[in-house]
Amino acid sequence: MSTLDKIDRRLLAELQAEGRVTNVDLARRVGLTAPPCLRRVRALEEDGVIKGYHAYLDASKLGFAITVFAMVSLRSQAEEDLKAFEDHIKALPEVRECHMLNGEIDFILKIVSKDLQSFQEFLTSKLTPAPNVASVKTSLTIRTSKHEPGVPLE
Repeated sequence: MSTLDKIDRRLLAELQAEGRVTNVDLARRVGLTAPPCLRRVRALEEDGVIKGYHAYLDASKLGFAITVFAMVSLRSQAEEDLKAFEDHIKALPEVRECHMLNGEIDFILKIVSKDLQSFQEFLTSKLTPAPNVASVKTSLTIRTSKHEPGVPLE
């Protein structure tokens, strides 16, 4: 896709806010009829602008009482070592996000766990012994005051 026009941006904003909106309602909200609206959404999906649709779940109601951010430093930053670490992390369902950083810390991970004991077990059996890990510093989330997935769209 070349550039996004005003209608594409409005479609994206509406879908980001409410991914389950029907095509008819979406079309009405952005001032289109249903067929061209559906064509535009499908084009945005095919171009990879829309990567998927997800339900926002309440972790605590599903038994995941804590969220931890872990700052991971590796011994080596060679590409093969970075890839080995990332492959290990991809296989750990407790890790919900993994971002490579520049600077002193190599990765920051968002981890969910049922309780502190479960997290401690995860930390010592799965994260710390991961390939090439030099150190792990963790911070337990006390409160989340903003959780806004996606990007800011007008």
